[in-house]
Amino acid sequence: MSTDDNAAPGRAPQGGPVPGEGPVPPRPAYTPGSAQPRLNRPVHERYPQIRATSGYGDPRIRHTGPGPGAGSEQEPERSSKLTARLTLAITVVIGQLWGLTVVVNEWMRGNTGTAWWGAGFLCLSFLVVLGLWLLDPKDR
Repeated sequence: MSTDDNAAPGRAPQGGPVPGEGPVPPRPAYTPGSAQPRLNRPVHERYPQIRATSGYGDPRIRHTGPGPGAGSEQEPERSSKLTARLTLAITVVIGQLWGLTVVVNEWMRGNTGTAWWGAGFLCLSFLVVLGLWLLDPKDR
């Protein structure tokens, strides 16, 4: 039995056309352009508002972006407070995910007492985060 005999029906064996179908017609040559003549105009005619000097030579542009010092922290105390909050929030989220994993595992094993204590821990953890969020409302 040759490898050509194993070919799936309707598929061409390696190196030949599909039996029963004629040769594949060649693809038409690619010609750029559109059937709509208005789209075949040069770019500067289609979009007169775009000039070759758009950007650096455009008189309408007054400011090229943020000035010197942009991106540097203007209030380092606020930045450190936000970084500490973010670190605490990430730690709490990781702890809650771990706690949720433990609670689900205990629940599936049938240890419902331990699972309820774990659920209480998760609720308490959420309330601590909520309390910390309410602590400083002016910084939101």
